[in-house]
Amino acid sequence: MSPRSIAIFDFDGTLIQGDSLLPFLEFLVGRSRARLALLHAVRTAVTRFAAEPRRRGDVRTAVKAGLLQRTVAGVPAARLDEAAERLAGWVRWHPPMLDALKTHAGKGHRVVVATGALTAYMPRLLRGLPVDDLLATGLETLDGVLTGGMDTHGNCVREEKARRVTAYLAAHGPFAESWGYGNRPSDLPFLALMRHPTVVKTVKRGGQPAAETAASG
Repeated sequence: MSPRSIAIFDFDGTLIQGDSLLPFLEFLVGRSRARLALLHAVRTAVTRFAAEPRRRGDVRTAVKAGLLQRTVAGVPAARLDEAAERLAGWVRWHPPMLDALKTHAGKGHRVVVATGALTAYMPRLLRGLPVDDLLATGLETLDGVLTGGMDTHGNCVREEKARRVTAYLAAHGPFAESWGYGNRPSDLPFLALMRHPTVVKTVKRGGQPAAETAASG
């Protein structure tokens, strides 16, 4: 047993095939509305960043924020569980990474999933798996209704994910050994914190590429 060892996994494109956000929103508000909202969110974000070359921020996070605002604002939080249950039937796992997760757990390593996916559905998708903790993107609610915004922690991707992982390691460590699994380039900031980083070629729906070991640091 190695209780002072930790393995941290990305979710979308790493543990599962494809990305979970849009399918979840389709189950929540309908396919047409979700797809149209994505189109508008992309156009708006790209236009704003093109018009302001020095604009700070992450265009992908801007797209995500716009997508959420156009889909979940005004939706009762009570409806999230039903959509999460439907999403669970959509998920297709990436067998090599799922096996790696279970292997780490079997060795007594602490297992954490760190993802930009939503806390609205991640606990349902991870049910039954040996996962100790979840770092994910929360949705803001007011009086039981979604506002359309992310919570105060923001979007758990890239540098923000690395920041949360850093805080987690400090709070629960020290760890003698650490493994990280994620895809390039979005997970490189958090993988740089791991003693044993593994870059997984982004797994699209229906594909199962092999993993590759990242350069140290």
